[in-house]
Amino acid sequence: MRAEAARVRRLQRLEKVRAIAKQAAALDAAQAEGTLAQLEALAARTRTMAEDYRGRTALSDGLELRQLGSFVAGLTGISATTQGDAAQARVLADRKQQELALAERRRAAVEDRARAGQRALAQR
Repeated sequence: MRAEAARVRRLQRLEKVRAIAKQAAALDAAQAEGTLAQLEALAARTRTMAEDYRGRTALSDGLELRQLGSFVAGLTGISATTQGDAAQARVLADRKQQELALAERRRAAVEDRARAGQRALAQR
């Protein structure tokens, strides 16, 4: 009987540890999602800026045309780099979501075992 009660207490402690791990995984997932949203917004803004500048036609000479072309090329490069960063952030955010789901499954499994142990102990 004492061994059974000790087992239930260990499972309850393990459940608390798993709950803390789940909270940490949730925080990591939220941070990854926030970073992803920021990078996607930045990529969209730089892409829009490049398109706006690319559409300008009221230039007075070739120097302005060359400068505008260089500026647009720079903005396009920044946009492409940011899109690549957003793609990496998306992969990371997906992985963090999977880790969160795994942490929840682990916590729920321990909780179920602890409840089953408590019921068995109560029946005795």
